[in-house]
Amino acid sequence: MAKIGYAIVTGGTVSLSTSTAKSVLGVQAASDFALDLKKIWVGFTGTTAAEAPVTCEVCLATFATNGPGTSSTSVTPVQIYGRTTTVGATAAKNWTSEPTVLTTIAEFPLTPNGGTLLYDWPLGDTPDCGLGAGFVLRCTAAASVSVRASMVFERC
Repeated sequence: MAKIGYAIVTGGTVSLSTSTAKSVLGVQAASDFALDLKKIWVGFTGTTAAEAPVTCEVCLATFATNGPGTSSTSVTPVQIYGRTTTVGATAAKNWTSEPTVLTTIAEFPLTPNGGTLLYDWPLGDTPDCGLGAGFVLRCTAAASVSVRASMVFERC
């Protein structure tokens, strides 16, 4: 079946505060379809080799509160493949108050000293969300550092 793919990016750095979890980038599906998360890319701007790893979490989100654009900066999904259609999803970056309800589905440490992760979920293993729900990348750093991130998702 042909899919339609979109990308979202932070478009600049998002600052992380010491020991405070921050939702960095997220996307929410419309109420009549779901999303399939295909790729996630994360990179840090730290310059000190002694900095402790940043805990990165990929979360399912119901967005019961603080959906994209509420307590966050809206970002525009860009269609990157498939037949042209209205995206039907909203996205945001840099939440000042965490969205709810978040359920961690993947967690990994990543060095903030220029640490980068480019991850493509294997075919058949991609996480998907329910109607009107979505995904959030959340990071917790031991020291102040900045992050840039991207996500690629499909309507399903």
